[in-house]
Amino acid sequence: MVEIRVPALSLIVLVGVSGSGKSTFAARHFKPSQIISSDFCRGLVADDENDQAATPDAFDVLHYIVGTRLRRGLLTVVDATSVQYEARQQLVALAKQHHVLAEAVVLDVDQAVAVERNASRPDRDFGPHVIPRQGRELRRGMRRINKEGFRRVHVLSGDDIDDASFVFEPAWTDKTHLTGPFDIIGDVHGCRSELETLLTTLGYELERDAVGRAVNAAHPSGRTVVFVGDLVDRGPDTPGVLRLAMGMVDSGRALCVAGNHEVKLVRALNGRKVRIAHGLAESLEQLQGESEEFNADVKSFMDGLISHYRLDGGRLVVAHAGLKESYHGRASGKVRSFALYGDTTGETDEYGLPVRYPWAKEYRGKATVVYGHTPVPSAEWVNNTICLDTGVVFGGQLTALRYPEREIVAVDAEKTWYEPVRPLVPQTPVRDAATLDYTDVGGTRVIETGLHGRVKIREENSAAALEVASRFAVDPRWLVYLPPTMSPSETSGVDGMLEHPAEAFGYFRAAGATKVVCQEKHMGSRAVAVVCRDAATAAARFGVDDGGCGAVFTRTGRGFFNDDALTTGLLDRIRAAADASELWSKLESDWFVLDAELMPWSAKARELIRDQYAAVGAAARVSLPAAAKALRAAADRGLDVADLLSRNDTRTSNATAFRDAYARYCWDVDGLTGVKLAPFQILAAEGHNLARRPHDWHLDAITALAAADSTGTLMATRHVYVDPADDASVAEAVDWWTAMTDAGGEGMVVKPVESVLRTDKGLVQPGVKVRGREYLRIIYGPDYTEPANLERLRGRFLGRKRSLALREYALGVEALDRLAAGEALWRVHEAVFGVLALESEPVDPRL
Repeated sequence: MVEIRVPALSLIVLVGVSGSGKSTFAARHFKPSQIISSDFCRGLVADDENDQAATPDAFDVLHYIVGTRLRRGLLTVVDATSVQYEARQQLVALAKQHHVLAEAVVLDVDQAVAVERNASRPDRDFGPHVIPRQGRELRRGMRRINKEGFRRVHVLSGDDIDDASFVFEPAWTDKTHLTGPFDIIGDVHGCRSELETLLTTLGYELERDAVGRAVNAAHPSGRTVVFVGDLVDRGPDTPGVLRLAMGMVDSGRALCVAGNHEVKLVRALNGRKVRIAHGLAESLEQLQGESEEFNADVKSFMDGLISHYRLDGGRLVVAHAGLKESYHGRASGKVRSFALYGDTTGETDEYGLPVRYPWAKEYRGKATVVYGHTPVPSAEWVNNTICLDTGVVFGGQLTALRYPEREIVAVDAEKTWYEPVRPLVPQTPVRDAATLDYTDVGGTRVIETGLHGRVKIREENSAAALEVASRFAVDPRWLVYLPPTMSPSETSGVDGMLEHPAEAFGYFRAAGATKVVCQEKHMGSRAVAVVCRDAATAAARFGVDDGGCGAVFTRTGRGFFNDDALTTGLLDRIRAAADASELWSKLESDWFVLDAELMPWSAKARELIRDQYAAVGAAARVSLPAAAKALRAAADRGLDVADLLSRNDTRTSNATAFRDAYARYCWDVDGLTGVKLAPFQILAAEGHNLARRPHDWHLDAITALAAADSTGTLMATRHVYVDPADDASVAEAVDWWTAMTDAGGEGMVVKPVESVLRTDKGLVQPGVKVRGREYLRIIYGPDYTEPANLERLRGRFLGRKRSLALREYALGVEALDRLAAGEALWRVHEAVFGVLALESEPVDPRL
């Protein structure tokens, strides 16, 4: 048995003459999708796999497919003769372009066998000269194939071809099976004492040798340290740092990537000519006092450090100077150079140091990238990346990132150990003005959500969302969430009713919910309020430094009020209530996001009411009495108009009910006088997606918030809890709904108390609305209760609405997950804009 070991991500080039069995060999060892055959590509472009005239076009297609697969990180096998040097070089170049390793597998088959195999295939009638020519090209190529750029060349002949097996080795950088938790530590630069202090602060217990030197550290919870490199140089005790780091790595309690200072120190220790600068002299001097055995271990340790690690299923990447997404998990000189030194412009600054390209500003990768290398005053997030080199050796701090908690822990330097060439300067702030980029939200997109898998956004819907946002939306830095649409309950079978609570309770009972909450549905306009404790919080957390403390916007992202003073006034009232109810301390946050209903309806929808609803009521008030008068006059003349008169009276009654229905939700306001805000959910606060918490927690917190409001603006949301499997509990809730809707209320929303509910069929609706009979006149028109109309409406189709509601809900929760995790704003916007885009899908707006 011949075992062929190849990287799990690589380009495998099969080399052999026609008839050497490459296709059979490939089919035995690889998936059909992994094999790209020149014959297949020839068939694609010519409908004939043996049309040699189509070979140039076929190889254009082959190279395109191979390049695309490698870019996407897929193992790829090329099934072509590849006996010519030029053909192999094109494939090696493709592998290098995409930073993957190329492996050659040569099938060295006797030419007579190849000729015999081709003779048995009538489609391979390409003349007796072809096989000998290919054989000569192969023999010439074998003299230098090992120098053509392949990582390894595997030559198989005879029985070895049939006995071969492949072992797919993960890349050295692939530690995706390690899920942490991790404590990632920035550049130490010989500051042993600060490193020991930081490890102790993080909860590690130091282990010391007989003379008291720290040689290992362990965390009682089994956490793992990841060093971002540059353990050495400049500081007072490089050997002490190495002794501790090496002990932790050897025991499996730490990982370490290479830093540029380790690379240079290894070269110096190996006697290579290097420039003794930037703290190298200090390390060399300190290591002279160590034993030869220790120094040999140091060289071996540093020489074995790799460019970067992919951890936690690929969600975390650690590299000394950072790493752009296309380099994650790849192997090439360019990848290692980027990981060690970053991306430089080729220029130097006034201090003689390289000018580095700000790759983090343009980073759009899904993985969190943690790095060091370039010292900054404090660690800050930039587009899901963070630099942990906070200049401890220059008198700054030694910083660690707890992952996945995304918590920053830092200790101060004991002194300035080394004067910096360049003063520490802030990096690009996490929330700069350029928060939006068309490529983040434009075109056809597929957004990964934790609740509902992949959600597809079509290009035309993205365009509609961008049109709305670019023309009407609030400052996008506030736009961290948009509420989803909500599906009504199943159409009711109760006489005269289109919607009834029985169907909602039946839905959640079938889904396995043991407790639901019925919340009063307020008739106003949906409002999202982002509330900051003060202007400093708004600037620090959201990057908005105009002196404001938040925003209030509609479900399409438009500012709720045209007058900024009204927005400020409402936010001040919410903040005052938060102060009085101690909500800030309960949330352990200086900001939070509310989902609420703002009333009256006329406060935002005045034009809609005037043009669409009041116009109908006014027309009915004028025309129907006139019609009744004419019909009565006709009756007085002896005409039989009884049916027409009865129909007119019914329409008049319906029109009056219609006018009364919308009028209940309209009243005059003066500034904020008369305005009511009814919150029903606290969506998020620092570090927490609160939308995942049970609804009883939300309602308790909101009741306390409303009770603390001295202005009477905030309203608690009335609610009852129901066991959907208990008939008595259901009956009480139905009575509650009936009394509320008979009194003019809109209805209620029924939600599972546990917030997120799943069955074996997938995600359950987060809530269904049950609207009252009279309220539905506003939606379906004055005469919707007429038997013929009601029967027609019973055929309404809810499938698309329900699908839309689930997708928008999943995107909303995803946006909050990303916000709470401190991810880059573009990542939050991706999900927020997804909700706005889906709103343009063709779904009956009356549902």
